[in-house]
Amino acid sequence: MSRTLAALLGGAAGAVALVGIVIIFLWFCLSHKQSISRTSESGSSDPSVQVGRNIGAELSLTGGRSLPSDSGEARRFTLEELALATKNFSDINLIGKGKFGDVYKGLLQDGMIVAIKKRPGAPSQEFVVEVRYLSSIQHRNLVSLLGYCQENNQQMLVYEYIPNGSVSSHLNGASQVSEEKLEFKHRLPIALGAAKGLAHLHTMSPPLVHKNFKTANVLVDENFIAKVADAGIRNLLGKVDVAGPSSQMMADSIFLAPEVREFGRFSERSDVYSFGVFLLELVSGREAMQSSESDQSLVEWVQSYQDSSNLSTIIDHKLGSSYTAEVMKEFIQLTVRCVDPSSQRRPAMNHVVTELDRILEKERSLTTIMGEGTPIFTLGSQLFTTSR
Repeated sequence: MSRTLAALLGGAAGAVALVGIVIIFLWFCLSHKQSISRTSESGSSDPSVQVGRNIGAELSLTGGRSLPSDSGEARRFTLEELALATKNFSDINLIGKGKFGDVYKGLLQDGMIVAIKKRPGAPSQEFVVEVRYLSSIQHRNLVSLLGYCQENNQQMLVYEYIPNGSVSSHLNGASQVSEEKLEFKHRLPIALGAAKGLAHLHTMSPPLVHKNFKTANVLVDENFIAKVADAGIRNLLGKVDVAGPSSQMMADSIFLAPEVREFGRFSERSDVYSFGVFLLELVSGREAMQSSESDQSLVEWVQSYQDSSNLSTIIDHKLGSSYTAEVMKEFIQLTVRCVDPSSQRRPAMNHVVTELDRILEKERSLTTIMGEGTPIFTLGSQLFTTSR
């Protein structure tokens, strides 16, 4: 009797085990089928989607950088919609040329105005990864990279359009503003805004070195907000030939720190040097390549600066008496520190932001207009004019 009961119990246990095995096997097959189905449904020929699935490959391509968890996906534009936005890349919409390529103004179908940079280039997964990373960087004082296009052996970058153009064009170009409007108290906020944009790049983890900072890459919007353009664009150039006219190359080289010109060593402090040259152009109203009265370039002049006895040789004559000598001296002293030939003696960008903020507040407190204790600021739309 006990043997019969044991046999029955053993058989029942075996049956239960067999049923369990069958259930597990069916569950595994069903899950595997659903996984394959989901993969098939989400398949895409867009390289950015493929890259997003391979985290290890993405990290290796971006040098170990990771995208913010809440970063938006870079928009993939089609060649058709960008051609429509620019009237087939008509010369009438060509607004500039840069290291990446020609720059066009475009109007998207949703009404957004954009700036489109275009160059020849075969489709590249590395290009998409870098664009996704750069488009994730958002700051009030940085020009936003919205997306990209890779079709017909063309590579394009799509940026937000900044209506009032570059500071360089207003200081040196045909669209110079009237001398009574671009006063020192207007130039200081431009300097501070650009410093904040650059400092934001340097405080990222790991820091992003701009590598191409210059006056032409500081834009001003309709609300008098300075925005730094082309952050990280050198990382997208690859082996593409970006040589331009020799005069343009010489003008750009003046912004490069000595260690970059000699050894190709970019760093946060080389960005600080470039920013110092920008400050010099901002205060002088001239291109830094131009000579001062002492037959030195403006950069050489400010590097040899010792006191304020000959400030008038460097200060933009259009500033008139719209500044206080004390604050101007401190501004030039900061400029001298930024363009120090030794990278170790240059201040960090966060310190530059602090100093410019202090200098701006001091200028405001010392400036009295129409009997009031604070200066009157002109809106950007009134301060700058543009023919675009």
